[in-house]
Amino acid sequence: MSLLRAFIAIEFPAPVCDAIEKQTARLRRTLGSDFIRWIPTHNMHLTLKFLGDTAASHLDFLKQLLAREADSHPQFDLQLGGLGTFPSRHTPRLLWIGIHAPAELSSLQRSVELGALRLGYKPEDRAFSPHLTLGRVRQTASLSELQKIRNTVDTTQLGSIGVARVDAIHLFKSDLQSSGPVYTKLFSAPLIKP
Repeated sequence: MSLLRAFIAIEFPAPVCDAIEKQTARLRRTLGSDFIRWIPTHNMHLTLKFLGDTAASHLDFLKQLLAREADSHPQFDLQLGGLGTFPSRHTPRLLWIGIHAPAELSSLQRSVELGALRLGYKPEDRAFSPHLTLGRVRQTASLSELQKIRNTVDTTQLGSIGVARVDAIHLFKSDLQSSGPVYTKLFSAPLIKP
């Protein structure tokens, strides 16, 4: 049986990705890439549901799920801005850009989650926390490197980056390469125009 790593996500338009690149360039230069693996802006997306290993024969069901959910949700805007770390400020393992999300995003994500559950996918353990992953801190980062991340994040103001129109949801596959994951869009479903 052929398996692929799949996820359902929102994609961001090129102008928003360019704005993210521009607004985070100083942060990337300050911290460098010795102990942070930066996410290329063209790979940034907002995951609505990580599906994991998925049978290729199951793709048609997922496409139907996306089409059904997209047909019942209107387009909306997301405001991007702010900078933070997960799991906490004191133990930074992931750097993120905030997403100020309207109720439409939560509704869409819940619908996708419930649809995936009906198809037999495991529910998420954590509550949905909309963000864009900017970089992942390497497990080998020293205490002084973690302190540098904390100090830099504390002193970096990342205001409003821009507004992104969400007009579709997408099914992606992820191929893990030594240089990082490569995402391929398998299907897109347009949301309802206002």
